[in-house]
Amino acid sequence: MNAMLSRRAVLAGAGALTLAFSWSAARAQTETGKGEGPTKRGLPGSLDDTPRLDAWIRLDATGSVTILTGKAELGQGLKTAILQIAAEELKVPFSSLGLVTADTGRTADEGYTAASHSIRDSGTAIRNAAAQVREILIAEAARRLTVSPETLRAAEGAVLGPGGVRLSYGELVSAELLQVEARPTSKLTPTADFTVMNRPVARIDIPGKVTGGEAYVQDRRPDGMLHARMIRPPSYDAEIARLDATAVEAMPGVVNVFRDRNVLAVVADDEWTAIQAMRRLSARVAWKEQASLPDAANLGDALTVLPSRDTAILEVGTPGGAGTVVEGRFVRPYLAHGSIGPSCAIAEALDGEVTIWTHTQGVYPLRQAIAGMLKLPLDKVRCIHVEGAGCYGQNGADDVGADAALIAMALPGRPIRVQWMREQEHAWEPFGPGMVAAVRAVVDGSGAVTDWHSEVWSQSHMMRPGPPGTLLAARDKSDPAPPAPPVALAQPEGGGDRNAIPLYHFPNAKVVHHFLPEMPLRGSSMRSLGGYLNVLAIESTIDDLAHASGQDPVALRLRLLTDDRARAVVEKAAMDFAWKARPRLPKGGGYGFGFARYKNLEAYCAVALEIFVDPEAGEVRIVRVNAATDTGEVVNPDGVRNQIEGGIIQSASWTLFEEVTFDRKRITSFDWSSYPILRFSSVPERLDVAIIDRPGAPFLGVAEASQGPTAAALGNAIRDASGQRLRQLPFTPARIRAAFGR
Repeated sequence: MNAMLSRRAVLAGAGALTLAFSWSAARAQTETGKGEGPTKRGLPGSLDDTPRLDAWIRLDATGSVTILTGKAELGQGLKTAILQIAAEELKVPFSSLGLVTADTGRTADEGYTAASHSIRDSGTAIRNAAAQVREILIAEAARRLTVSPETLRAAEGAVLGPGGVRLSYGELVSAELLQVEARPTSKLTPTADFTVMNRPVARIDIPGKVTGGEAYVQDRRPDGMLHARMIRPPSYDAEIARLDATAVEAMPGVVNVFRDRNVLAVVADDEWTAIQAMRRLSARVAWKEQASLPDAANLGDALTVLPSRDTAILEVGTPGGAGTVVEGRFVRPYLAHGSIGPSCAIAEALDGEVTIWTHTQGVYPLRQAIAGMLKLPLDKVRCIHVEGAGCYGQNGADDVGADAALIAMALPGRPIRVQWMREQEHAWEPFGPGMVAAVRAVVDGSGAVTDWHSEVWSQSHMMRPGPPGTLLAARDKSDPAPPAPPVALAQPEGGGDRNAIPLYHFPNAKVVHHFLPEMPLRGSSMRSLGGYLNVLAIESTIDDLAHASGQDPVALRLRLLTDDRARAVVEKAAMDFAWKARPRLPKGGGYGFGFARYKNLEAYCAVALEIFVDPEAGEVRIVRVNAATDTGEVVNPDGVRNQIEGGIIQSASWTLFEEVTFDRKRITSFDWSSYPILRFSSVPERLDVAIIDRPGAPFLGVAEASQGPTAAALGNAIRDASGQRLRQLPFTPARIRAAFGR
């Protein structure tokens, strides 16, 4: 898959903006689809790819201000944070701003909304663009008033000067004023002068979600819309052997039975008829299947014997060293995204063009994939992001967008709404890949860790669109697209090897990544990628080294950390938890600690927690959690806490409950009973998040910072309670009972 770099095409007038962007393969692939390597222009954030100021800020003669971002709102609070940044630097009221998110017809190509890059990349671009626009408007006012710019200031959407002079932004803007490229440096508002940033502004996306408004693409009902439902194969590589659609085609309200080789769907006037027709047609199609899945009971062994491309991603010192050896193998199952709302898209074809309303995380990559599938020029396909009901990573959003586009092209002139069923979402989304991490470490008599050797086995975590062959419909239709080649994401961010390099200082260390080109199950991006398992493996081993050498687990971490900001979050979480003064717990009680800096590049996070385990039931109750995070300059402290809290709860669900199950032919975890997730009764009883603010520091991505540390803290707490180390995820009641000898 090629890197996706935005390019501008420009047509501006009176502050209005029309944009077209394309892809380039200039730099190596990363999770966001943006290039890895040196910047092209030396501009901050995504300005380096799209330098025109009017690609980010739109002003018109009425004084209306619209902000444009190529990133998508996924529930992470992006819309609110972006508007806070823009309001702060433009000096306009927050409530007066308009916002356009990812749209191939209007916004810059910022690749995928992924890897905790949204504020770091898009937020940085918009902050600098807004600051530069503000200064351009001040300079224009100074020119008109024939005064020095130093005598003027911006406030409330206007430039103010001595004697009560006031020129609104609408009066100052012209067709050419913002048709300029950004400069490398900007006159940013100092943290001490913030009035909007670093404030807990209420999220603008929440009201519709809690009042039953039109919040998601699933809620949309455009005029004339038809409802489609897919009939998915029962297993990977299944082929239609026999089909009798006669009775379904005759059903009242059924408009069409769509078939293109193995792509099979029904289209109806209303949703319930579409569902009934789907069920009836499913009973009238026979499939030819094959047993192609690995042995689920021995997933770790199945993964480690696959052919691999091996890379030493860290080598320092000389292997070896005398002392106590701590070692173990950690296994992560395949994980489902578990989106509460099954994937949905709406597409409409007209005059040989198609528009897709989609909750994809990458409108430009999806446009390329769909255009390739349909054999249309890029400018004949438009993808517009609309929020979907739950997803971090690649669920079925891209696939259902392709389904809708394919059907819409066959039935032009009316919007086609496709929504997957629960069993389809659970069985056919690209899962978070199964993984294995093995660690061997040595601690000597002085408590020094003298040797560290770890290995990780994983398939690709990056099979998102770009190539048509990433889409189910493109693979199943006639004239199918070839399978997309597996993508190994490069360090320093990494994919399966994300966070596999410890942030701790070891004199002798080696880390090997075994990249698995074969994909036993369909997999791609899930929140934190390989970081979740790798942090669990590292932090579990650190605790075991502490126990083996008679050291306090937090004290050992501080002994091994040389990064002052890392030390600060560890110390803060420990202090808030009262780690040093923690009382001895009754039987079944346990304490755990975990730490990581996400990707070793983004936000720092430490988690301390207390649990109680019922040894007979094997159930874990999370009594209290203290987390500390450093995410650089803070835009919205409530948003930061939301992300850390949400990551803790999601990680607890992964760690204690979640596992994709399958036999040799089919995915068997196709509903909530066979794929349980954390319920309200299992949410931590108390959860506190401390933010270490870093005024003036660069933004650091926070959305995936707490998943690894939480899993590690839970694993370490279970070990503290039971005396046994669990390494096979999830830590189910059966495994916990076994740890207690039950």
